[in-house]
Amino acid sequence: MDQPLRTRRGLLIVLSSPSGAGKSTISRLLLQADPEVTMSISATTRPKRPGEVDDVDYHFVSEAKFDAMIDDGDFVEWAPVFDHRYGTPKAPVKAALKSGRDILFDIDWQGTQQLHAAMGEDLVRIFILPPSMDELERRLRARATDSEEVVAYRMARAANEISHWAEYDYVLINRDMDACLVQVRAIVAAERMKRQRQIGLVPFVRDLVTGR
Repeated sequence: MDQPLRTRRGLLIVLSSPSGAGKSTISRLLLQADPEVTMSISATTRPKRPGEVDDVDYHFVSEAKFDAMIDDGDFVEWAPVFDHRYGTPKAPVKAALKSGRDILFDIDWQGTQQLHAAMGEDLVRIFILPPSMDELERRLRARATDSEEVVAYRMARAANEISHWAEYDYVLINRDMDACLVQVRAIVAAERMKRQRQIGLVPFVRDLVTGR
């Protein structure tokens, strides 16, 4: 008996970390390495920056439109970040899951909690830790993009973000970027093969044991 092609349900992948621990770089490398993964496009109330493209980088919306989307239940998660709000529209997430596509989210622990409450077992939560707080500060300074005040703020906020590590399914220590990427890809590969994501497995096994 020839085994039929079995499709799978899509996967929602969250990468969270304190600023400077490597989640943005690992997200970019994962997207480059795995064509089955696409980045979630958030709606935001912040102004468009030079070079950004609407509906590619973000869905740029007004405060009134964002309020209406909240009232209509259009978000699977949303949160204020500094002086603006960001949210993940529900419709494209559900469409991706149904079609077997994987979506990557670069969000914090608050957004992750909301996403988990809304999507349950479709979500895989990965938290990335720095090897030490000293190394985290060194990486922040090495970026040379933030003022001393911003670095101090990010370091002060890091301890609170790290305190939520136990709310995640997987916790990785990013001592080496390439090694951490390998671990993330291994997690994604294993999660794709979980029984509940294998569409068509029940009839295949039924036919297998009955000899059809």
